[in-house]
Parts: sequence; structure tokens; C-alpha cells
Amino acid sequence: MDSKDRQIIRALQMNGRMTNHDLAEAVSLSPSPCLRRLRALEKSGVILGYNVQVDAKAYGLPVTVFVRVRLEKHTQDVIKRFEDHIRKTEHVLECHVMTGLSDYLLKVVVEDLASYETFVRQHLHPIGSIASIDTSFAYGVIKKTAVFPPLNAAE
Repeated sequence: MDSKDRQIIRALQMNGRMTNHDLAEAVSLSPSPCLRRLRALEKSGVILGYNVQVDAKAYGLPVTVFVRVRLEKHTQDVIKRFEDHIRKTEHVLECHVMTGLSDYLLKVVVEDLASYETFVRQHLHPIGSIASIDTSFAYGVIKKTAVFPPLNAAE
């Protein structure tokens, strides 16, 4: 991947609906080479897909919760059971494996506090082998972006 590929990616992260013509213009390429590069990025798996950003509150999920989970044991069976269950749980938007005091950090969206309690009781507790669940509720967003920073000033 070179700097031109990164320019294509950043342009699409800012506006995933732009036409190939507009994309080519934005990255100073002609349309055909731009489209070839775009298809190569898609085929190689660098571009994983396209999606729409939605306001969670307007959708009906105004509460964002960050949940730190620590497992009791770290056997392959316990880890697999936990991770498989989390992958299937729709309210979990992200799950990161962490260093430090927690094993996992989950980003969860729910309708309200009662919905979060239901989430914990119906989706986390049944997994088993969880030593602790530590919850933080986000009450504001200062910055949210999906656009990667450039790797250097030349990009």
C-alpha cells in the first residue's frame, strides 16, 4: 500500500458515497487508475466494506456503555465461549482484547438503564466464568471519527 492508496482510503472514510470520478479528482488520479486501485484495495481485504453512520439517539439507542470484563480463568474453552457469545450479541458494537486489569472492553448501546440491566442479566451473566464487570456510562461525545490520520505530512 502506498500513499495514493491511503489517500483513496481517507477520502472514502470521509465520504463513502462519492463517485469514482469525484474520488479520482480528490486524489489527483484519472478515473480508470483510481478505480483499479479501489478494486485492488477491496479484493485484498484492506477495504472491508461500506456502511452508513447513524445517530444512535435518533435510532432509539441513546445510552452508550463501556463495559470492562475480567474472566475468572483464561482457558481456551472459557475464552472461546466468551468471545463466541459476544460476537452473537447485537447490543455489543465493539469488543477489544485488553491489557491491564480487564481482559475485554465492550462498547454497548441500549435504550435506557433498565435495558442495560437486562443486557447484563441475559447476555453477560449466562456466559459464566466472568470474575468482574465494570461499567461506565458515556454522557457525552467530544470526538467521534472513522477517518484514519495520515501516516506522514506528505499524505
